[in-house]
Amino acid sequence: MTCEHEPQPTRGDHCLNVFISHELKSRLKELADRYDRTTADIVRAVLRIGIPMMEGLSQAEEIMVREYVQLFRKLRQVKSLKEV
Repeated sequence: MTCEHEPQPTRGDHCLNVFISHELKSRLKELADRYDRTTADIVRAVLRIGIPMMEGLSQAEEIMVREYVQLFRKLRQVKSLKEV
């Protein structure tokens, strides 16, 4: 009898390598030192907090662009009606 389930992720599959500036790295290290945590803990916390913020900003940007395009189209229609 075989049991079908998702395969286990390979070792390191959950890792992410990101290149950052020296300034950002030093700020992360300072935070870690100040609050007696590892740099990895600080990065995880920043990502947990930052992802919802980034989603909110992106969503707001989408709405603004969509509304700007609608407004632009309306203004263009009004302008073409005035020319007639």
